[in-house]
Amino acid sequence: MSDPYLGKEVAGQFRIVEKIGKGGMGAVYKAEQPDMNRYVAIKILHSRYLTRSDLVSRFRREARAMSQLSHPNTARVFLYGQLDDGACYFVMEHLVGQNLAQIVRAQGAMEPKRAIRIMIQVCGALEEAHQAGIVHRDLKPENIFVTTQGGIRDFPKVLDFGLAKVTERQMRPGSMVLTQQGMVFGTPEFMSPEQAHGKTLDARSDIYSLGIILYELLTGKLPFDAKQPIEYIQLHVNATPIPLSERCPDATFPPGLEDVVMASLAKKPEERYASAADFAAALESVLQAEAGEGGPISLPTPIPAAPMSDPAPPIKPLRGAERPKTPWVMLGVGVVLAVAGVIALLAAFGPGS
Repeated sequence: MSDPYLGKEVAGQFRIVEKIGKGGMGAVYKAEQPDMNRYVAIKILHSRYLTRSDLVSRFRREARAMSQLSHPNTARVFLYGQLDDGACYFVMEHLVGQNLAQIVRAQGAMEPKRAIRIMIQVCGALEEAHQAGIVHRDLKPENIFVTTQGGIRDFPKVLDFGLAKVTERQMRPGSMVLTQQGMVFGTPEFMSPEQAHGKTLDARSDIYSLGIILYELLTGKLPFDAKQPIEYIQLHVNATPIPLSERCPDATFPPGLEDVVMASLAKKPEERYASAADFAAALESVLQAEAGEGGPISLPTPIPAAPMSDPAPPIKPLRGAERPKTPWVMLGVGVVLAVAGVIALLAAFGPGS
């Protein structure tokens, strides 16, 4: 069966030429814009979801959030609208390269200086978003795309602000979705302890996720040993991350880097870096120390940051879903009804259990 959108004109200036991603909620297409002599990407939410006000509003929120951000390391959105069949879409820049998950899978652990430089740029994008009151809430390697821009290699682009779109290509095995009003998208492997508990989230939740991502770039592994999503959630809440030096005893890391990474992974938000700018400054101080320049490594000052997001409901992990084998799943009404049980389950995994 041919795709009805292939060859379709959008907004009188784009022509869809290829499908480059798909999922249960919609698809992503490559389109040409002849007047500008460039290609763009168009995300389309299935028209059958027009009756789902929650999905439509979140799709719009992603487009609106990303269109408000102008940092060069954030993927740009150019246009939002609806097609003739009512399907919602937005047009964004077309990127060529790989996401961080693909790079780590293909190349293994990344050289520390390269990883640090990439993450400093990512912090810049997140700082702008946080200053605008936007908390990502689903940062993971799949949502950081590395491309070449203006002749600059290893130029990261942060994707999927607004938590409105989930595709099979981008979801990490073990990822969970709540599909009713108040849903959250989350990936247990990269979820902050407060997100696992369904607490109010602010910029420091994203800092924790960035710390997990950086840890995986540096070691090729996650800071906890687990097989099931519920185990990751339990470990995020209760366990001390495995130190970099213990995870990779044969590797050599720049002085102070392990302290910076571990500080970003503190259980209590007030013990992490208060902002993405602070995290970036700490990473920069590691590079300077490695080069024999600058002063001491920057570590967090325990000052709470102001909340910037409404509480997100806790995510219900699927028992028996192993990360290497299980694709992403969509959980329905039964999950929402089971939220109270999830909170009790998480409490049962407390330090005294």
